[in-house]
Amino acid sequence: MAKRLQRTAPAPARAGGDNGGTVGSSAPRRGRVAPDLVTEFTTQLATLTGAGIPIVKALTILEGQTRPGPFKTVLQALVEDVSAGTALSEAMAKHPQCFDTLFASMVRAGEAGGVLDKILNRIAQFREKAATIKSKIKGAMIYPAVVAVVAISVVSAVIVFVIPKFEEIFDSFGTELPRLTRVLLDTSRFTVDYWYLVFGLPLAAVLLHIALMRQGGAYRYRVHKLLLRTPALGPLISKSMVAGFARTFGTLIESGVPHLDALGIVRDTTGNAVLVEGVEQIRKTVREGEGIARPMGESGVFDDLVVNMVDVGEATGELDKMLLKVADAYDVAVDRRIDALFKIVEPVLLIFMAVVVGFIVVALFMPLMSIMSQLSAGG
Repeated sequence: MAKRLQRTAPAPARAGGDNGGTVGSSAPRRGRVAPDLVTEFTTQLATLTGAGIPIVKALTILEGQTRPGPFKTVLQALVEDVSAGTALSEAMAKHPQCFDTLFASMVRAGEAGGVLDKILNRIAQFREKAATIKSKIKGAMIYPAVVAVVAISVVSAVIVFVIPKFEEIFDSFGTELPRLTRVLLDTSRFTVDYWYLVFGLPLAAVLLHIALMRQGGAYRYRVHKLLLRTPALGPLISKSMVAGFARTFGTLIESGVPHLDALGIVRDTTGNAVLVEGVEQIRKTVREGEGIARPMGESGVFDDLVVNMVDVGEATGELDKMLLKVADAYDVAVDRRIDALFKIVEPVLLIFMAVVVGFIVVALFMPLMSIMSQLSAGG
């Protein structure tokens, strides 16, 4: 028997309340579901269906061993829909918070080809690979992010609370201040007097940026294009983007999804506006009966290596294998670039922090040394 699913935190009672109401698929309950929970469910469902257990029975088993929460509600709705004769892919498509377009489309292909257990295994492997890459990137960003937050917090506290005290000391002695110290004191005074601008404007800019990125359109496209042209970060984003495209497209083709449908799914599931435009151009050309390699090269998104491998894959009838090889190769390249990039970022952050702190220390101690000299001479 497949191992038990990971447990989620308890959530409110299932839809329908405590009056015995059932969960209806027409109004699925919303709630955040951990991606690894969906991945483990997929693996277990593949194991059960591969063992010859009917899909309704398999779903019932998995639903029964899941603790109350949003995901249990989703599984209850799946059991109800599939028991009523709805295809599993169609039932899953009603719950995009758990099963995205890519997931539902691959399940639909598995149902059509009678290889649902194999497709579910491929989905699980795909999700595990994507989760590993995402986890690696997040893990690599933790240390630089912590250093940056600590540096900003410490410098802000010094400017707002510490430097004004030094200014009072300098004023009491009437010492002529060096230019470096005057710049620091002016910066501190401006920050204290206009703190709502100093801290509010960056926050407002960030919130506006997030809102515009969510809306999409020209702003989102320009930001993504600018990121791709960034000297150090651009190549990393580009390779990661191409790896994701190749793995998703290759997995869909391997699962039996038609090329046009697969390109449409890739377009709808990618998060990069530049790639969305490139894939749409490829899709329009393929719809006219041409191959994939030429429009890929003309899109400007894919390098010559990827285009040539796709060309060979089309010629040999092994496009899916070529795409997955590209994904594997680029994933390795992304891992190496992440390691190299953050080996540079960490010392750069430390050096920047040291320079800022050094500037503050020197600016404050120069007049202090002058005051100490005056006191010694007066004594």
